[in-house]
Amino acid sequence: MTRSELIAGLAEDNPHLTVGDVERIVAAFFDEMTEALARGARVELRGFGAFTVKHRNARAGRNPRTGETVDVAQKSVPFFKAGKELRERINKPINLPGSKKNGGSKS
Repeated sequence: MTRSELIAGLAEDNPHLTVGDVERIVAAFFDEMTEALARGARVELRGFGAFTVKHRNARAGRNPRTGETVDVAQKSVPFFKAGKELRERINKPINLPGSKKNGGSKS
């Protein structure tokens, strides 16, 4: 799902909001999350998951093409850990028509 698909879906589900309003809401949501992560804060969305920032130390790397050793600078990277409810929902068996394994009936 892309950002524009998210906005279109939210606008469709909420006809009392204009697409412009939904765009501003989504932008504000992502801006707040980004700012919190930039400050080093943890962003937790109960039932969905938690975003944190992990710090990677500087290290010696290797150029895969030449084999030459290169210095890789210290950096911070975003990290997402899925919540229990999200994991359960995406791992729920899908009941497809004609699938005996998932309890579907063959027609």
